[in-house]
Parts: sequence; structure tokens; C-alpha cells
Amino acid sequence: MTTRSGSDNVVAPERNRRRRRRWPWIAGGVLVVTAGVAAGLWLVWLPEYRPALRAGERYGIDVSNHQGAIDWDRVAGDDIDFAYVKATEGGDFTDARFAANWAAAGDAGLERGAYHFFTLCTPGDAQARHFLSVVPDDADALAPAVDLELAGNCRDRPDNATVQRELAAFLALVEEATGHEVILYVGDDFEGRYPVRRQLDRPIWHPRFLRRPNVDRWVIWQVMGFAHVDGIDGSVDLDIGRSAG
Repeated sequence: MTTRSGSDNVVAPERNRRRRRRWPWIAGGVLVVTAGVAAGLWLVWLPEYRPALRAGERYGIDVSNHQGAIDWDRVAGDDIDFAYVKATEGGDFTDARFAANWAAAGDAGLERGAYHFFTLCTPGDAQARHFLSVVPDDADALAPAVDLELAGNCRDRPDNATVQRELAAFLALVEEATGHEVILYVGDDFEGRYPVRRQLDRPIWHPRFLRRPNVDRWVIWQVMGFAHVDGIDGSVDLDIGRSAG
């Protein structure tokens, strides 16, 4: 009995040590599986999510050639009321699907507006003339918008005074021609270098992931960039629009 008991006393601690070594691996595996399941559910749920609308608000999207061919009748049937369509970029680039998207969105009964991607490498007046030469003169169109981002822009980084001057030239020509204040879509990267939200008193199109805008004069909130909307293959930007008042 004494010898047997001594043997058990040697084996038992070794077994305990093995169990203790296995527990971190088991716990880690459980965490990995749990995280994977949560991420999968998030990726399935999130693209379908739409924040609840408040009084005077409606759902919209913004599109470009990146979305490919769009079935606009199905888009309209998915509770989407308006669309902003990329028209131009810089002084000479026209989005390949602008004309088709513009016509089909209107035929489907959506309100539509055009936007221009502003480059830091081309004078503002040249960009405005290009934009106005491409976008149809439509009294029922939504106010034009200008996309201000550093991501995807040219390599030039002029000083703030130069950017403000060129942007002001763009706004003056477009607003005179359309009779609408231009809506400013301002990426955080652009605002960090060129604080146009503070220096230009214009309606704001604010990108803010899932959280409501925290800026003054916002008229469009870009909720996310990977929403699912019927009639569009892949992801699209989901927006919520509200009246300027």
C-alpha cells in the first residue's frame, strides 16, 4: 500500500500539469471559434442593416462605374428614394457609366444628383467647366455634390490657401450655372489637411460609419460603404438624406 500510494503521488501531479497545459489551448480555441462566428454573423447582418429613419429622412445610394450595370427598377423597389451618380473627375475624366446611370435612375423614378471628384492637380474652374459640360441641365435634379478626399487623389498637396482658392472657383461656377449650393462630401483625411468644413459654409455630406453625423448643416449621411441593395451586384454606399432645413 505504501509503495502504491507513493506511485500515485508521483503520477497525479504530472496529470495535473498536463491538464493545466491543455486549458490555454482549449480556451484559445473557443475564443477563436467564437470570434469567427461573431465576425461571420456581423458580415452577414451588417450589409443588410439600415438605421431607422427620422422625420423627413429617406434612404439613398451613391454609385459610379465601380458598381457595374445596375437594375434601377429593383433599386427603387428596395426602398431607395434617391441616388447620387458620379459624373466626372478632374478636368477631363468622365465616369463610363454616368449617362446610363443618370437616365435609368430617372426612368425608375428616383431623384438623382451628380457628383464630381475634385483633384488637387487641376485648376478649379477647369474642373467646373468639365462637370457642367457632362451633367444634363435638369431643373428637377438634386443639388450637385463635390467629393473631397485625399485617398485616390493625385500626389500634389498644395497649401491650404491654394486649395481654398481653387475649390472656391469650382463652387462659384457650378452654383451660378445650377442655382444650387454645392454639397460638400468631405473625407476625414481631406478635412485634416484642408479644413473646408469650417471655412466653407455649405451643406455637408458626412461619411460616418453607423453613427449619426456630428457636424453642422449635414444633408446627407453616408452610413457605410458595403451595403446590399437589390439590383446591384456587390456592395454600395448607403446614404440617408434629409431636408436642408
